[in-house]
Amino acid sequence: MKSIHVALALASSVAACTAAAQTSVQIYGLVDSGLAHITNADANGNSVTKVPSLTGSLPSRIGFRGSEDLGNGLQAFFVLENGLSMDTGAVGQGGRLFGRAAHVGLKGSWGTFTIGRQNNMTYLAAIKSDVMGPHLFSMSSIDLYIPNARSDNALGYLGNFNGVVLGATYSFGRDGASAGGPAATSCPGEVAGNAKACRQYTALLGYESKAWGLNATYDRMYGNTGAAGGLASSDNTDIRSTVNAWLMLGATKVGAGLMDRETNAVTGLAESVMVYVGASHPIGALTLDAQVAKRNARRSRDDVTLYVARLTYALSKRTAVYASIGRMDNDGASAVALDAGGTVAPGMSQNGVILGMRHGF
Repeated sequence: MKSIHVALALASSVAACTAAAQTSVQIYGLVDSGLAHITNADANGNSVTKVPSLTGSLPSRIGFRGSEDLGNGLQAFFVLENGLSMDTGAVGQGGRLFGRAAHVGLKGSWGTFTIGRQNNMTYLAAIKSDVMGPHLFSMSSIDLYIPNARSDNALGYLGNFNGVVLGATYSFGRDGASAGGPAATSCPGEVAGNAKACRQYTALLGYESKAWGLNATYDRMYGNTGAAGGLASSDNTDIRSTVNAWLMLGATKVGAGLMDRETNAVTGLAESVMVYVGASHPIGALTLDAQVAKRNARRSRDDVTLYVARLTYALSKRTAVYASIGRMDNDGASAVALDAGGTVAPGMSQNGVILGMRHGF
């Protein structure tokens, strides 16, 4: 919680300078927590009831953003966003003070340019078509990189030209943290004499309108000594290529996509394809979301399939309660937990339910 106190002190200092600098500064955030019950949480088939750590329906956070009009359509801006675990109050994203975002940039008719820690194109593309988002039970459980697709030490660009969307990031050292779950892979990079060490680049090309959208992304990351995920050398790579689409049928949103992954690690080559489809339908103050996702491992029986549904009731524009049920089927030696950050024995299936509440400010 010390980090949160530091963040609040920083916000007060920034706000005190607002009038003189003519910068508009906003404090915002979201708190989301609940109670989940998960079956087969260990090798003996025991169940567990817990307050989730990584997420509920959305990850909890507190952030600070500001902008200044520079004239002639040009704007300067910054974002500092802290993630936190609602079960203990611990700082998320590997213990970073502003682990969800820490960047500054310029914005104009040509798009936005950013420098610092930021979401890369894999995340920005998937969030358009993934109706469940970073929910406790979602395709994010199958690939924890999806909700954590951020890059340290990065330059970023994103532009929309009459619906045609172009974007890219380039990181000189993709992940400097060494502890703290899926967001920390200990690959700081920026190594003299090794230009590939921990580098990462992502790219996006798409089209979007109010009625539909389609995009494709490419994401390549390099490893280095000590990096997680078997990427122990700068010759090791993890590559994800995606195609994502969404369509509005009246008030109903349908989203689908495909992710091809190729990991060239010290343990060998691993390849897989994940496909997903989901829908979101509002009914007054209620919203019903449902999704099916399946990952097929090439040359292996270690496949996994997710089924999830969620019902959300909006108490106001800022506050909502929700209930969700899910099932994760693991085949072969697959050991993907239903709940993000959870555990399951190889080959075992899991069922789960969560009741929760969120409030935005």
